[in-house]
Amino acid sequence: MNESTLKVLVLAGGPDRERDVSLQSGQTIARSLKEAGHDVLLRDIQPHDLSALDEFSQWRGDCVFPALHGGWGEGGGLQSILDERGVKYVGCRTEAASLCMDKYRTKAALFDKGLPTLPFELIGKDDTPKVDLPYVLKAPREGSSIDLFICKDEAKAQAALKDLFTRHEKIMVERFCKGMEITVGVLEGEAQGTGDRGQGTANARAAGLGPSAPSVAERTIHALPPIRIVPAVEFYDYEAKYTRNDTQYVLDPEKIGLSLGELEGLGVIAVEAFKTLGCRHLSRIDFIVDEQKRPWVLEVNTLPGFTSHSLLPMAAAHSGLPLPKLVDRLVRMALAE
Repeated sequence: MNESTLKVLVLAGGPDRERDVSLQSGQTIARSLKEAGHDVLLRDIQPHDLSALDEFSQWRGDCVFPALHGGWGEGGGLQSILDERGVKYVGCRTEAASLCMDKYRTKAALFDKGLPTLPFELIGKDDTPKVDLPYVLKAPREGSSIDLFICKDEAKAQAALKDLFTRHEKIMVERFCKGMEITVGVLEGEAQGTGDRGQGTANARAAGLGPSAPSVAERTIHALPPIRIVPAVEFYDYEAKYTRNDTQYVLDPEKIGLSLGELEGLGVIAVEAFKTLGCRHLSRIDFIVDEQKRPWVLEVNTLPGFTSHSLLPMAAAHSGLPLPKLVDRLVRMALAE
């Protein structure tokens, strides 16, 4: 085996409602790691079946790349097991993973830091929302727009709340904002042409890494180019994310509809959110930019998808970091921790 070749276990599937998407992400990551020259195992994992980790130990693997999406696989459950076992892995550690999976706690942390986020509250079954209509109802610990409802009148709101409370004890209510949906990926590592690298910029050009990644002390945090999402339906729902082919992704900064300064400002906010929440290696920060061009942070995804429709890999490739180099960078950063 070449000294730069690593033994990487890619974990996919899991018990969460985004299982199908996770399996797609895992296949893409495994294929890209092999293209980068690594020795790869792709395995499913469940809370009650950790045999993949036992196999990893017997294999004397170097690093785990979790490709799970959802409450357990992305929100701290799996991460706590990896931390307990002393396994090196890609992505946030347990505390940050749990924080970012909880939409309410995430927004509270961003609000406390003074970062722009829309008015919000957490309600139980017997509570009446204080946020005025129209508003958005969200399950606090679901991803991929699962159990998300835009409510523009009282009848729709009551029907949605009745449905949601059959599956969730608490629901987050967020003020609805009409505007453009924009996402900004954030990566640790080196960046070219960013000026102040610690702040990050929207037009950062990610540099490929050689056999060794920057040490933790040398590592910077930078924003990838923003992507404007233009769904053919009312909002960027599960089908628009993964199954429809009519969603438009705008990467050309001159066509997004914001000035270069405004786009760069999104990158600065995204990097600050990454730092505030204690993220590690990679994350994707989702914004809504209102009709007055004010940006609002909606949520933070700590294990973004790696499917054919996924946004962080799309932005990385646009900035000159194709998938094999991207996943290689991530596992080498994890190994250097």
